[in-house]
Amino acid sequence: MTTTDPPAPDALEPTVAHGTTVTPEATGTGAAPLSAPARARRSFRRWRRTRPFWAALWIALGGFVIFFLPMAPLGRILQVGVGGIAGMAGGVVIMAMALLVLALPGQRHTAGTIAVIAGVASFPLSNLGGLFVGMALSVLGGAMAFGWLPEKPARRRGLLRRARATEGTSGSPASMGSGTA
Repeated sequence: MTTTDPPAPDALEPTVAHGTTVTPEATGTGAAPLSAPARARRSFRRWRRTRPFWAALWIALGGFVIFFLPMAPLGRILQVGVGGIAGMAGGVVIMAMALLVLALPGQRHTAGTIAVIAGVASFPLSNLGGLFVGMALSVLGGAMAFGWLPEKPARRRGLLRRARATEGTSGSPASMGSGTA
């Protein structure tokens, strides 16, 4: 039985040089092209990193628990009354907020706030907020969605140097500090 070390993660990642993508296949390093599942996983990873994915997952799980906990046969729901229907409606609203967070990351503040409010409102409306589990997951996911920030793009060094060079020119307060009064 022989073992070989797996390739370094950097060897599998494509590199970017002057706006063009250079893959290991194109450089002739002998690396095999990626299989379809590996390409799908890589593209999913790129998509996931542009959204508050984990927040949406927690929100959806909380909504699922709140929605399905009061599920019972229709006759039993009619006996329970508004409480059973309100619990299911709250779960649907929370799961819709999870989809909104994934589909429109720019609306994450609104969707996260609504998920937290609906999760807390499920406490009196739906079996103690899905026996506390659904409420806790919804509040956790809503807080994560509210606090998520997209990755900042890399700064362009050329523009930064020009901006600093213009700050020290005449007319700026820094250059007038040692002048005449």
